Parts: sequence; structure tokens; C-alpha cells
Amino acid sequence: MKVLVANLGSTSFKYRLFDMSDESQLARGGIDRIGQPASACFVEIGGRREETTLPVGDHAAAVRMCLDQLTHPEYGCLKSVSEVAAIGFKAVFAGNLSGVRIVTDELLAKMEDFSDIAPAHNPMYAKAMRQLRSAFPEIPLVAALETAFHDTIPPENRLYAIPYEWSEEYEIKRWGFHGASHRYLNTRIAQVMKRDDLRVVTCHLGGSNSLCAARGGKSLANSLGMSPQTGLPHNNRVGDFDPFALPILLRKTGKSLEVLLEELSSKGGLLGVSGLSGDARDLEDAAAKGHARAKLALDVFIASIRQYLGGYLTILGGADAIVFSGGIGENSSLIRSGVCRDMSWAGIKLDEAKNGSIARGSEAKISTDSSKTQIWVLPTNEEIVVARQSVEAVNKTKGEH
Repeated sequence: MKVLVANLGSTSFKYRLFDMSDESQLARGGIDRIGQPASACFVEIGGRREETTLPVGDHAAAVRMCLDQLTHPEYGCLKSVSEVAAIGFKAVFAGNLSGVRIVTDELLAKMEDFSDIAPAHNPMYAKAMRQLRSAFPEIPLVAALETAFHDTIPPENRLYAIPYEWSEEYEIKRWGFHGASHRYLNTRIAQVMKRDDLRVVTCHLGGSNSLCAARGGKSLANSLGMSPQTGLPHNNRVGDFDPFALPILLRKTGKSLEVLLEELSSKGGLLGVSGLSGDARDLEDAAAKGHARAKLALDVFIASIRQYLGGYLTILGGADAIVFSGGIGENSSLIRSGVCRDMSWAGIKLDEAKNGSIARGSEAKISTDSSKTQIWVLPTNEEIVVARQSVEAVNKTKGEH
């Protein structure tokens, strides 16, 4: 079975094609600047890379171009489009319609209804999925919701202390996100350590960030709450924020609620604190040159990670492993060192030499030999998780019929 995994941006489409018989990647490609006069397109198949520039009107046209590339008579890896058993999407949020689902009108309507929660993702995904259902009715579309891995979070870690009916009637609760990444990391660390009963804190740190506490591969808590805007500071999103500060901002700035929410989601986080950049690489360079607010932003980020880490050690009763992943987690020895600083009381001891010498893209254990908790850097692979889930969803649908 061959599965196409799609990653959508507002004007971009990136994809990977997997042969699920052995989970090998057959091709990858992408199209940028969709809807503009000149869209940049590329495809990599079997070590060969093809690039072109031409107008691509919408996401349906982008997928059509992708399928044309994959079936190209000279360099394609498919004989026909019919070989694609499903297109899987790392969709974000649909409230109680969590899990992994074949895309339906009901799901799309729910995603659109909750666009306020994920304004940068839900409207775009719903629109693209509608286009693709119309253009390719023969190919099942699968939505692997980001909340799915966190369906196992118990009520005491999921519910806000709000009027109970808000949770029941309006679906206001800590849903958790980055599910595909945390699922992959828990699966992989279990393979690496050859145990299926691990207590693990996974740290997905990149443009957006979250920590997850899991036992035996089951999520028990996630730092992201009702929306992907919460929890840790992100590159330009605020993270945790007291809503009772909003009336003051409304009164003092004269700005509307909509404007303030937009600023919290685009001018906050590392960018907001530093006033310089939301990219941790830029902040590390600037901090090394004496930029005080760049250093402050990094300190705020590290402190927030440590607060959640401490809480999750309590939930788990200690940890067998701490895993760092994502663009920051995999590449920033400074952040990893800051998070693990002075944690020997919890059995967490970082080997600074190993921490500073990791090859990009590699798996590595960076704890000392005497550390009770192993510390790992593991590159994540969300796409293969979505591909696996898409196979399960399609097979389940076939079984029901």
C-alpha cells in the first residue's frame, strides 16, 4: 500500500510518498507560493531532483501536479494514480472528533467551527481537503488529528477548573497537540531502550513547543492546552498567559480583542521577549554577543521547560528517559544543557561532552553513565506516523464494508 502524506501551509504543499510494505520513502516534494504567478516546485525520487517554476492556482492543483510528478514516464515511481491508497494529513483540531478519521463533511464542518483555536491551520486544511475531495473522489483522505495521541490523558490532567458544563457543552479542555511527534518519540525510545513500560518526558522543541508525559507509550499530560497557542513560549506565540490581563490591555491600548489575540499569536513568545527574533539560533548568536533581551528570552524559555518537566516528573513518579526533538531540541546544546542543569537530585545527569558533539540528524544518548534517567536526542518523524495511521483508517473502512 502506498500512502501520500501531505503537509499544508497557507501557500505551500509538501509531501512524502511511502511504500507501507516496508515503510520506505519513495519520494518527497513540495510547491511554494501557491496562488501566485510563479510557484516553485520540486520533487526528489530515487536520488534525482527535478525543479520547475510555474503558476499553481490552489492546493488541488498542487496535488494534481504532485501526482503528475510521481507518475512521470521518465522519473516517476508510480505507474498510475490508482496506486495511491490514501492521502494522509497531520490535521490539527476538531474538538471531540479526535483520533484518526476518514475526511467527511461532518469533520470538515467541525474543523471550520473551531477555526478560532487553530487559525493558522484549520481554515486552510479544511479548504484544501474540500478541494481535494472534489478533485480526487477516488482517493480516501485521512485526517490524523494532532490531539489523537492525547486521548488517553486522564480527566484530572485534562480539565480546567471552569464551570463543568463548559467542558461538556463547549469542549473547553486541555486537548494537547503535537500528537504525531510525541507518538513517534515514545515508540522510538521504547525500541531503543528495549522496554514497553517506560516513563518518558518527550520535549518537542522547535517553531512551536510542547512537553508530554507518557507511561508505557500512553500520554498522561501535554503542555499544550485548549489551543496550540498555550503551554511553553513558542517562536512568536505567547504560551501560557493570564486571560484576566486582557481587560487591562483592552483599556490601555484601545485595541480590539481580535487585534490583541492576533498580537499574542504573532508578536509574543521568543520574539516578543527578545524584540529581535523568534528563532532560537538568532537568539543564541545575539546572546553570545551580549544582547540582554535575547538572553532573557532564552532564559524564560528554559525556565518554562523546566517547570513543566518538574511537574511531569511528579506525574510519572520519575522518568526512565527524557527525549529532546524538533529543530531546537535536536540542534541546541545550550537549551538542552539549560533544561538539565542541576537536576542530579532527580537522577538526571547530562554529559556535557556528549551534548556538545552530536552530529546533526543523528540519534544519541547524552546522559552520563551514572544518570538514573537516560537523556536522548531523537529526530522525530511525524510523517511516518501519519502514514501508519492512514493505513489503519483505510483498512478499518474496508473492513466495515
